[in-house]
Amino acid sequence: MTLLTDIQLPATQMVSVSKSHPGATGPVPVLRDVTVGFPAKSMTAIMGPSGAGKTTLLHCAAGLDRPTSGQVFLGDTDLGACDEKQLTLIRRSRIGFVFQQFNLLPMLTAYENVALPLRLNGRPRHAVVVEALRQVGLEDKAGHRPAQLSGGQQQRVAIARTLVVQPEIVYADEPTGSLDRQTGRQIMALLRDVVDRTGGTVVMVTHDPVAAAWADRVVFLHDGRTVDKIDNPTAEQVAARLGRWES
Repeated sequence: MTLLTDIQLPATQMVSVSKSHPGATGPVPVLRDVTVGFPAKSMTAIMGPSGAGKTTLLHCAAGLDRPTSGQVFLGDTDLGACDEKQLTLIRRSRIGFVFQQFNLLPMLTAYENVALPLRLNGRPRHAVVVEALRQVGLEDKAGHRPAQLSGGQQQRVAIARTLVVQPEIVYADEPTGSLDRQTGRQIMALLRDVVDRTGGTVVMVTHDPVAAAWADRVVFLHDGRTVDKIDNPTAEQVAARLGRWES
């Protein structure tokens, strides 16, 4: 079997991945034999109409969900061969997550939310937490709780919490979906910086062609299958391509 290859070594590789959910009349397929690689040191956007399988693909790639069949590799680690304890350790140390709803703990300050992954790993370090907040421009908000922050500030705290463990790859699910356009641009600039400044890898689900234009490549899903891709996309190219399946 020939794998989908890229010029750069994939940070994550999905090989013949299918995923079904139980339905009233039998399994309901969500992903159908998806083979795709996400290149290291780059940003990939995943797009497609509602119900295309974008979030399911992201969750399978990140080890949050197990595919019904197929394999998912993080570097040379086969996630399917890992038990739940091993997957938990991988998610704590090698993978970062940014979600639309921020998922901050409301009783903790910004500093404490960012420090939480380090505490779970048994290695809280004040200087590292402060630097992560500085990178997202919120060192002066370290003592604020989420309710005292704007939506954009909360998302920046969530990004700092992700970056504090220096993950190999960051998965972002609609990271600008609940933000206004200007704040969304600030969040995309931070995610772009993960690639350009630190040499990290970002894989992002988005419905927004403008957000997708920050990526190095856009992969399109339709009906659970990868159907197209654009390298070095523009917002206009992405919008036109989406129109093929959303019309």
